[in-house]
This record gives sequence, C-alpha cells and structure tokens, in this order.
Amino acid sequence: MPLHSNHLLGLDGMPKDDIQLILDTAVSFREVLERPIKKVPPLQGKTIANMFFENSTRTRFSFELAERRLSADVLGFQASGSSLAKGETLKDTARNIEAMKVDMVVMRHSAAGAPHYVSQVIEANVINAGDGGHEHPTQALLDIYTIREKFGRLHDLHICLVGDISNSRVARSNIFGLKTMGVKVSVCGPATMIPRELDKLGVDVYHHLDEVLPTVDVLNVLRIQLERGAGRLFPSIREYHNYYGITKQRLEKTGRAITVMHPGPINRDVEISADVADGEHSLILQQVLNGVAVRMAVLYLLATRN
Repeated sequence: MPLHSNHLLGLDGMPKDDIQLILDTAVSFREVLERPIKKVPPLQGKTIANMFFENSTRTRFSFELAERRLSADVLGFQASGSSLAKGETLKDTARNIEAMKVDMVVMRHSAAGAPHYVSQVIEANVINAGDGGHEHPTQALLDIYTIREKFGRLHDLHICLVGDISNSRVARSNIFGLKTMGVKVSVCGPATMIPRELDKLGVDVYHHLDEVLPTVDVLNVLRIQLERGAGRLFPSIREYHNYYGITKQRLEKTGRAITVMHPGPINRDVEISADVADGEHSLILQQVLNGVAVRMAVLYLLATRN
C-alpha cells in the first residue's frame, strides 16, 4: 500500500498506516547500511534537489547520503549563493529548479510553511527537512524508529521531551507522531518554554524534571536554541542545568535504566552532561545512523508511490 500523499510535509494528521509503512520500510534499508556495499539502485535515474535555506550538518548530510545510497543524482543548493540574493522569489527559484527535470525537492527553511507553499507551486515531491518552528518530520520518524528498535514496541512506553518545547519543531513532530502511534507523551521544561494549552494535544506537562523521571522510559532531550532567543527564557545556563540538565547523578537516583536521546546538536553540560551523552543508555549516535535508513525509506516510498 503506498503513502497517502505525494509529499512529506509534517506528521500532524499523517495516517498511522503511513508512519507504520515508513518505519517498516526503514528496517530493510537499515540492513543495507550494514552491508559491505551500501548502495542499492531503486532511485537510479531520479534527480533530487536539496534546498537548504538554513544551516544544517546532520540533516543535510543524512539526506545526501540517503539519496546517494539509493543511486539518485543529487543537486545541492544553498541560498547564500543563489539568485534569491538577487531578489528572485522562492516560487521562481523552485519552479526553475523543477524545470531542470528534478523529481524531488528536500527543503529546509526558516519560515514555517515554506515547504507547504513550494509543494503547491511545483509538481515534484517535496520533503520538509525542517520549517522554522513548525515541524521536522523526518527527525521525529527516526526518533520513533530508534525507540521501536530499542524496545521492540511502541505501546506501553512513556516518552518525555525535555527542554525548549516552544522553539522546537522536533518536539512538535515527535508529539504528533508518537501520539498517532499510541505512545504516552509528556513534556518537561520551564513554564516560559512550554506553549500554553499544549495539554490539548494530549500530552502531560511537567515543570519539575524529578517528578516525571520515576515513570519515564525515554528522555528525548532538546537543545536550548540560543539563536532563537531561548536564552531570555531562563535566568542563566547554570540554573537551567541545575533544574533540567540530564546528569548521571540525577538518573542514578531513579534506580532505573532510562534511555536518553537527543536530536543534536548537543550543548554539552547544558541540557545534557557529557557522561550521559556518551553513556551506555544513550542512543544519540544510533539516531544518526537510523536517520539515514529512515530518510532512504521516505525517499523510496515517495519516488515509487505511482
């Protein structure tokens, strides 16, 4: 059964069957990444344009690697050296790139909704690689995949997102995706970092980390986004770390083995201590590897949808 949409723009409203299909397809591609020859031919002859209007390392490299592992031709794009700097509109840029017979566009943009807009003015498949503070669907999918890989299931698990919820597109996509898959989701952070009425999305809201730790299975720790002004939302880095930092001592007090994740990049010894980030219960590097497999699955399913 194919995906219901020609695009991957967000997990809000995505059918459970679609998420399940992506996760199950990623299993096969995860096996490909363990082979001596890590390249397969499904997207041979397809051309994919990576349009990144924001800085990115992991997501951009992960998509590029996924595309090349599938044998696609890859076209790189950076706004700083493009005709946008000369006043060209986003619509004209996208349509000109599509006119070169590009089959798919992977797009990151600082404006929420930009990938949705582009999907309406071109016929190529569009994948949202992060749009402002809105969504980051492939990051959430790889997080969900990593959790399922670790526990062998998603049901009966309690996942808590910790930190800068207000500025986090990763948090939004995780909430939408995890809730769709039937997972119990909580968020924890200072009141200034949690949107009002977030509980209407069906999540439990905590402002004291030690209250939620006794029942949580996975902590997905979010970066403090200083570039988005998050530093104004709490008195000091030191105080934030004291109240919400994930430290080895804090986790050991629970007497439980709590799995720790982080979408990166990490501010070490701010939201998470170095010994936890590199510790035995950390899945951070596993998330990076699984990200390639999940993005291979998304690319493959969209490219072969018809």
